[in-house]
Amino acid sequence: MSENTKKPVDNNDEEYSLNDDRRVKVLSPGTLVAKRFFRNRLAVTGLVILLAMFIFSFVGGLVSPYAQDQKFYRTEAQAKDYAGVLENNEFRYTAKDPKVFTGPVQAQTFLRISKGESEFTYNNTKFTVAKVNDDFYTVSTDGSVIGLASKELVNSSTSNDSFSFDFTYAALNAYANKSASFQNEGKNYSIDADGIITDSEGKEVAYVSRYIIRAVMSDIFFSRDFKTKLLAAIEAGEKSFNYTDDNGVEAEYILHFDASKNSWDVKQEIATTIFDTYSGPSKKHWLGTDRNGMDMLTRLMYGGRVSLIIGFIVVIIETVLGVILGGISGYFGGWIDNLIMRIVDIFYCIPSMPIIIILGAAMDAANLPSKVRMLYLMLILGFLGWPGIARMVRGQILSLREQEFMTATEACGISVPRRIFKHLIPNVIPQLIVIMTMGLGDTIITEATLSFLGLGVRFPFASWGNIINDVNDTYVLTNYWFIWIPAGVLLLATVLAFNIVGDGLRDAFDPKMKR
Repeated sequence: MSENTKKPVDNNDEEYSLNDDRRVKVLSPGTLVAKRFFRNRLAVTGLVILLAMFIFSFVGGLVSPYAQDQKFYRTEAQAKDYAGVLENNEFRYTAKDPKVFTGPVQAQTFLRISKGESEFTYNNTKFTVAKVNDDFYTVSTDGSVIGLASKELVNSSTSNDSFSFDFTYAALNAYANKSASFQNEGKNYSIDADGIITDSEGKEVAYVSRYIIRAVMSDIFFSRDFKTKLLAAIEAGEKSFNYTDDNGVEAEYILHFDASKNSWDVKQEIATTIFDTYSGPSKKHWLGTDRNGMDMLTRLMYGGRVSLIIGFIVVIIETVLGVILGGISGYFGGWIDNLIMRIVDIFYCIPSMPIIIILGAAMDAANLPSKVRMLYLMLILGFLGWPGIARMVRGQILSLREQEFMTATEACGISVPRRIFKHLIPNVIPQLIVIMTMGLGDTIITEATLSFLGLGVRFPFASWGNIINDVNDTYVLTNYWFIWIPAGVLLLATVLAFNIVGDGLRDAFDPKMKR
């Protein structure tokens, strides 16, 4: 071929020899693993989800304006049982001496009133029944009044103290006979047509009424003014009325008539400060509040932090125990291997969940603080979870210790601990990373299950498990979706992301994967 037809040579091209390192782009093993991992779009998606969860849990809790145990309150009107009103249409008895005017005597008195008779004998004692009016009778023996049968009652205007028999008799007698005054123990009292009794100084001391008004709480005393307005509302057939007490507190009182008991139930409706429980999503609380009046979004942030920390610490404990025991067992073999593997078999036979339930009940009985309880939970889960890692490490080391590089370490006189932890364990790290990553998801699920059962993380600390524990009845489940759905979604996404990342790492570390 002539020189004119020769292919021109590009001066920028360089010729390399076959053994020139510049002919091959050399990548480190770590770079190759990372390259294969990031080619897996699903694994990258899982990694992004995990990063988002970490930012949400650890950074979100720092920027949140609320604390995880901060409670919020709201003011609302609540109707509480306040009093009961009964219209007395039956005779009620007042005894001067209960040993004389006994229950059988009262029964005989009612029988004679019903029959219109004026005398009866009981236990060789003669009793006389005298009618003052249709609603008031006296019972006497030997010319002395020993008992009263009346549908009207004498009530104190100033206290719940009862009056003496003589005062009650004189007041009821004056009211029945429509007298304007009466005397008792040397004092003069006035009584008007409405039954209001005043002393000589014009101060109201009692009143006569057939309505029985009883407070629900024993420490509540009803003033005469309140009773007057209450009875006026009842007689007018009203459903409610407003009243301002001596302290200036105004409240609404709701009346409900119970026909079966012929009585009225009185409820007091007053503004009350309560926990802002199960408040719906709003600008102040983006995901509402829980049953304790705490911000749900903040609780989810701190709950994710606790769940992730527990997961990582438990996996670290499992890995440390598994690597140490598995490494020793695989390297030395013989009776040491047999002993450690029998211990592993024993741990595999331990029923973990019953043991954890028993220990949880013991911690409840000991009333341990929440932080100590969480620490014990991590130690228990880590101590029960190491056998699987130990068995995997042992299997890997059994195959690695027979290879040439281990023979070289022995020939060089390297110490046994250095052979195990410097030359053998690093070769097991890829498998450990995969197992740890996938074990994180299992640990988080276990912690959530225990917390849901009340055996894990306790208040005031939050975890996704004890947040879902709020959904312990059908009403909350169906009406307050913002309580359990966000926690469930976060738990599902986190565990799924750990599993996806674990699968991606397993594929990336596999040397048979296509590049």
